[in-house]
Amino acid sequence: MPLLTNRGHFLIPTITATELNQQRGHAQLVDVRSPSEFAAGHILQAINIPMDQIEARLADLQPQVPLVLVCQKGQRAEMTARLLAPCEREIAVLHGGTNAWMECGFPVVASAKARWSLERQVRFGAGFLVSAGILLSRLASPVWLFLAAFIGLGLIFAGLTDLCPMAIVLQYLPWNRRPHCPRTSSGVELARTSR
Repeated sequence: MPLLTNRGHFLIPTITATELNQQRGHAQLVDVRSPSEFAAGHILQAINIPMDQIEARLADLQPQVPLVLVCQKGQRAEMTARLLAPCEREIAVLHGGTNAWMECGFPVVASAKARWSLERQVRFGAGFLVSAGILLSRLASPVWLFLAAFIGLGLIFAGLTDLCPMAIVLQYLPWNRRPHCPRTSSGVELARTSR
């Protein structure tokens, strides 16, 4: 029986990894993580529609089919469920997300080496540069405060325009490039985790 998670006024039904494994094929699985997180390991038959694209890609969802939303731990899937609440669809969230699925030892499909999502890299980079600017302003020269201010203005710009210059630069770094060749002959790797 699905658990209910109360988030505000909307009760979000959740499904456990074991229940989902038994009922696969009866619902459309939508993984709302970033493409790099999805490529690093996702549930077989799940499609990737990142949370920030879900409202623009409603046509990609099968009508009249129950929807199970998946993310890494469950929080982004719950947020996405609240975004889709006005659509009056049957929606459930995988309790514990992909982590719970893997802890149960169920298989995941991996088409890329595990790495941090671009969003996480931007948050780390911005935090590091702001901290470095403040520290250097105390140890060397107050001029370094401009570095922290510049990063802050960049984050404001990214929020207003949905364009992130730091993410654009980071995507060209070697660890963020997509491989030109598949890792296996089928293009995906099926991995089973152990408890």
